[in-house]
Amino acid sequence: MNGIIQYFSTLENRPVERLAFLVAGLLIFWIIEGSIPLIQPNYKRNKYRHAAVNFGFTIIHLVIHTFLALIIILISDWCRAQSFGLVYWLNTGVLATIIISVFVLDFFGGWLVHITEHKVPLLWRFHIVHHADNNVDVTTGLRHHPVESVLRGVFFFAGIFISGAPMYAVMIFQTFLVLFTAFEHANIRLPAWMDNAISWLFVSPNMHKVHHHWKQPYTDSNYGAVFSIWDRVLGTFLKLDHTQIRYGLDRHYPNEKDEDFMQLIKKPFGRLVK
Repeated sequence: MNGIIQYFSTLENRPVERLAFLVAGLLIFWIIEGSIPLIQPNYKRNKYRHAAVNFGFTIIHLVIHTFLALIIILISDWCRAQSFGLVYWLNTGVLATIIISVFVLDFFGGWLVHITEHKVPLLWRFHIVHHADNNVDVTTGLRHHPVESVLRGVFFFAGIFISGAPMYAVMIFQTFLVLFTAFEHANIRLPAWMDNAISWLFVSPNMHKVHHHWKQPYTDSNYGAVFSIWDRVLGTFLKLDHTQIRYGLDRHYPNEKDEDFMQLIKKPFGRLVK
């Protein structure tokens, strides 16, 4: 356990290793989804062009996160110095600290920020970029408008304040988040029994694909990032057979422009299609 704590305590200072987790997750599920696709994709040109558009957003997201990481470290260190947050108030051990931190960070940085983006019209404008993808695959996971990346950072800060998460717990959660983001967006077909079993605790591929269905109420469901329990407990969990799922949006953004990078960047600041 000490070795794990030591490794993740300093992982923020090793960006190449952090990037390796991201690349490994993308590559593994990229290969798998090519072999057992859940839904046959219909790319505007090809899979590589689609990936290039989404990677453009990913690069911007990583640049923004580099600056947000400095604030994350400051907040986590302040919580430690002031003994502020749940893990300090409850005087938890290492394992309990990790568990509490991971669940709180997932709630604030996963479920709560996500439902907020759907319910607040101004924020929905930016989240549309993610939902506008007509071919959800592993590269869709980090397809977020830069403004949304900042917003998610703010909610993540709140999660650290509430939990008091030390840096090793923060990095453990972020590693989980990167891998689960790739897993749940990947266009992979799992046996129904396996997907259902996973979805009782974690967000499974089928569960998250329901969220990407083009019509409400399905678009407004299954907000979880790592854990599915928030949706189950708070009444936002829905099921839909994958054969009925259609990606994209039924309004707000033209589906034929879902791979137009500059249009996606600019559209939240203009008029949305009703």
